Amino acid sequence: MTTHFSRRHFLGLAGGTTGALMLGATGCGGSSGPGGSGSLTVWSLQDPVQNPIQKAALKRFSDKAGAQTKLETFLNTAYTQKLRVAMGSPNTPDVLFNWGGGSIRQYVDNGLLQDLTPELEKNPEFKAKFLPSVLEAGRIDGKYYGIPLRGMQPVILFYNKKLFEKHDAQPPTTWAETLKLVDTFKKAGVTPFAVAGAESWTQLMWLEYLCDRIGGPDVFGAIAEGDKSGWADPAMVRAIDAIADLAGRGGFGTNFSSVQYQTGASPLLAKGKAAMHLMGSWEYTNQLDQEPEFTKDGLGWTTFPAFEGGAGDPKAIVGNPTNYFSVSKRSENAGKALGFLKQEMGSDTYVDALIKGGDVPAVADIEARLKDSPNPEFAGFVYDMVRDAPSFQLSWDQAIENKYAQPMLTNLQKVFLGKLDGKGYAAAMKAA
Repeated sequence: MTTHFSRRHFLGLAGGTTGALMLGATGCGGSSGPGGSGSLTVWSLQDPVQNPIQKAALKRFSDKAGAQTKLETFLNTAYTQKLRVAMGSPNTPDVLFNWGGGSIRQYVDNGLLQDLTPELEKNPEFKAKFLPSVLEAGRIDGKYYGIPLRGMQPVILFYNKKLFEKHDAQPPTTWAETLKLVDTFKKAGVTPFAVAGAESWTQLMWLEYLCDRIGGPDVFGAIAEGDKSGWADPAMVRAIDAIADLAGRGGFGTNFSSVQYQTGASPLLAKGKAAMHLMGSWEYTNQLDQEPEFTKDGLGWTTFPAFEGGAGDPKAIVGNPTNYFSVSKRSENAGKALGFLKQEMGSDTYVDALIKGGDVPAVADIEARLKDSPNPEFAGFVYDMVRDAPSFQLSWDQAIENKYAQPMLTNLQKVFLGKLDGKGYAAAMKAA
């Protein structure tokens, strides 16, 4: 059975254990370290599905280019700190896994990552392999620093189809319809929206979508680029007030602050105790693993509703565009690194392996090939959603530095609990 992971597996934390998969020669070229000319070294996360795919890709490159290669993998809790130490030393990996956005900004600001823009401009056929909204999410200050390496994880509005049928309801397409559904399900004794309030990252999705629907992607984009006054933008304040209003109406029930994601929110949806659940695409695989019958017959999915009068495009999405491979500027193997990325990341062999592993790759024109996915219908929905998106915002707690991300999440929890409104949230973030 395929092993699946939640969003927490893909977002970096701090810690300390490593493992390694070796290809070709095992040596690192003496004093030249992991980035030395003796071996092309790639760093990634430990993943029982992804690592064999990455290993095979490096083997193909090694066989074709005659290059020695090495894949080193790390536990999620170890990786961020391990990478930070390595990037501050001469012993950097040649190619490094990352989440884009705030996870690599410090390296970009310190001139430690290779600007891939010239390579993409010089090879337009390679650039055209990837969906624009996902490739765009790998840009910082107008320059590309990441090449998509795996599947996409947009945030989706999941719903219980049997509950909707029972109450003659349709998935919401507007915010007004959303509020009417809250009343419908409350009267029926059903929690309108499951939310794991004990884990603040689950609440952030509401702010991400509402801010985008009301003000468009530039509102948060300015914050991500360093304009902290954006927390007081009218669209941000209005989005916070919309969340506070929804919570005050009972949209999330009464005990959501004690609910955990894996053990609480997902089962609420499957058991018919909640009608809807705003969550990343990994919710599908979690439900399939825990509630296969419900997933087959009762799980529905749709996009986040439009906000009346808002400036945002209803097709815009938020979540985790993908993970990326970047190239260290200190690498002595930059040519090999770029050669590996160009040969493999958009190749048919690599992409087909991702699809069979349950991923929805960020690669253009693969609609017909998604039939080989374990879940073709859902894979097609995710692909179409991202393909048609004018923008794909990276999860905000990854797009900004941690010193701002934690206050953002802490203050948002207060909004859900009715302790802050839009103006209060803006003031709290200004103070942070």
